[in-house]
Amino acid sequence: MVDTSTATQLRPVWGVAELIGSVATLVQTSFAACSVRGEISGFMRAGSGHCYFNLKDPQAGVTLRCAMFRRAAQLSGYDAKEGDAVELRGRLAVYEPRGELQFIVESMQRSGAGALYEQFLRLRAKLEGEGLFDAQTKRALPVFPLRIGVVTSLAGAALHDVATTLARRSPHVRVIVYPSLVQGADAPVALCDAIALAAARAEVDVLILCRGGGSLEDLWAFNEERVVRAIRAAPMPVLSGVGHETDLTLADLAADVRAATPTAAAELVAPETIAAHEELTAQAAAMSRRMHAAVDTATQRLDRNALRLARPGEAVRRRSHGLDLLAQRLVSALHRDLAARRTRSDAAGARIASALTLVSTRMAHRLDAAAVRLAAVDPRRVLARGYALLADASGRPVTSVATVTSGQALLATLADGEAELLVASTRASSAARKSTS
Repeated sequence: MVDTSTATQLRPVWGVAELIGSVATLVQTSFAACSVRGEISGFMRAGSGHCYFNLKDPQAGVTLRCAMFRRAAQLSGYDAKEGDAVELRGRLAVYEPRGELQFIVESMQRSGAGALYEQFLRLRAKLEGEGLFDAQTKRALPVFPLRIGVVTSLAGAALHDVATTLARRSPHVRVIVYPSLVQGADAPVALCDAIALAAARAEVDVLILCRGGGSLEDLWAFNEERVVRAIRAAPMPVLSGVGHETDLTLADLAADVRAATPTAAAELVAPETIAAHEELTAQAAAMSRRMHAAVDTATQRLDRNALRLARPGEAVRRRSHGLDLLAQRLVSALHRDLAARRTRSDAAGARIASALTLVSTRMAHRLDAAAVRLAAVDPRRVLARGYALLADASGRPVTSVATVTSGQALLATLADGEAELLVASTRASSAARKSTS
């Protein structure tokens, strides 16, 4: 028979800190340097520069808490993103204050896109090819909506943020909530049902689809194809406010407008009532001023017309006086025009007479010169100096001794008459004989 009290005394009893410290020593000794591969999930960079995230095994569904201190993060030079498949080098340790197992990362390198992120990219490319994200299909948000629908979880902080913002900016707007799951396997169906309910009831002017931030797995319901198609099929404009500014889902791309956060979505969809009221007040005051100014102008015009109608004879006299002035101006203008035309005509006549005198003088000089030249070549004047013009019986002039024969009859024309001659003999000049020889 075993004495249980003695066995209990022999078995050591650990304190919590002592046990965790022993496990930490064992882990650090056994895994002082190792490498591990997985997908990044829930990545967060603290203000100190340290990075914290989970390394996930997508097949087994197991996660490992990781910490990469600032120096290692700076040396790695790798900008980690949600869903990246990475290979880490470091050591396994225990975070003793909470007794959590964690991996201290000393270096990180990418080993390819994570499976979930690859699925996101494939589905995005497919839906983009169908034109579900085209900017031309986006609908504009109503400027002053009266009823706003919100599709989100009743338990989430997103609904509180949206409701608070709408109550502050536009307290007169009615908010209708269509409750839905926003995370988990049943969330896509719930989101589609909520959007379909809002479409069937047709009671809101615009629909906000929102939830708070999270990892890629947490937001995956908003990357489901059926949710994207439900958003595009909604009859009213849909505004997406899913996660934080750095989060991007396919629902954001399909929505007509994307907001960075649920609060930003509420600010986009509802104008601030105070600002709108101030603008309306300013416009009303401006319209009132313009109306009063128009009434004053019309009143003054009416008074002036009334004064003119009260004394029609004075108006007729003013008109008659004006007509007399116009008649005088017309007569004066006619006289001035006639005088100017007469002056121009006289000047033109004088210029014409002067030009005719000049032309006549020039023509007389030209005639005198021509008469002198003509008299110089007059053959009668040559005959008067003792010359005679000889011609044969046919009247052809005789210009050479060679054309005359002895006994030939010639006709000599002198200054005062004609004489018939008979050639006795011919004799050529010495110059002619020389040229002949």
